Amino acid sequence: MRKLIFGLFIAFLPVLGLAAGGAVSLDEFDSDHSDKASLQRGVATFTNYCMGCHSMEYARYKRVANDLEIPEALYKENLIFTGAKIGELMKNSMSKDMAADWFGAPPPDLTLETRLRGEDWVYSYLRGFYKDETRPFGVNNVVFPLVGMPHALVGLQGLCAVEPKIGAEASVEPLSGSINNADVCPEYAIEGSMTGAEFDQAMYDLTNFMSYMADPVKLERERLGIFVLIFVAIFFVFAYLLNREYWKDVH
Repeated sequence: MRKLIFGLFIAFLPVLGLAAGGAVSLDEFDSDHSDKASLQRGVATFTNYCMGCHSMEYARYKRVANDLEIPEALYKENLIFTGAKIGELMKNSMSKDMAADWFGAPPPDLTLETRLRGEDWVYSYLRGFYKDETRPFGVNNVVFPLVGMPHALVGLQGLCAVEPKIGAEASVEPLSGSINNADVCPEYAIEGSMTGAEFDQAMYDLTNFMSYMADPVKLERERLGIFVLIFVAIFFVFAYLLNREYWKDVH
């Protein structure tokens, strides 16, 4: 009995760990892999702002171009900066030794990041940077405290002077009619080229693309799942009738 209880405790340890790690408030994210325009904007943002440090070495350029309906010649001309061929894996040119010297540790590959962290986490993290002079790169993150990477998207978002209000829903003041938490960042130390709403949309597109990369066959799997359920339902009818025929003379 003790062994059984101990085994059940060990089995539930990962669940307890996930529950303990969910204390940070996150913004909800709903991916849409059928939105090709969003995915195309997302891959452009990832290539221009993330791929200098992060790779997606479990995917190939050609697969992404075909799935996102981007002509291969156009993709190679505008979204491959390393001289790689269209059929190669999506690796960057930074060596792990160089990355370790610059950042203390090599930046992780992001192919499966939304599967590892969750889509809500990634979307909130991308919008959670703020100014913190005590950190080596001058920034911190409300979702990932003491983050060890710079704010690569500061040119788009700007730099929030205070902690962004991640996970806080917008509300309306009943007397004044003003909207609270309309923007995750109420005050900027550096202005970016995008408004708050534009940056939120850009981060939605980027997270949507990363979600697609982590599960590129999601739409196909869901489509086939419908046919499988229809087949099972039809097969059940025949199986039931056959079973009744076999057992009708058994008393």
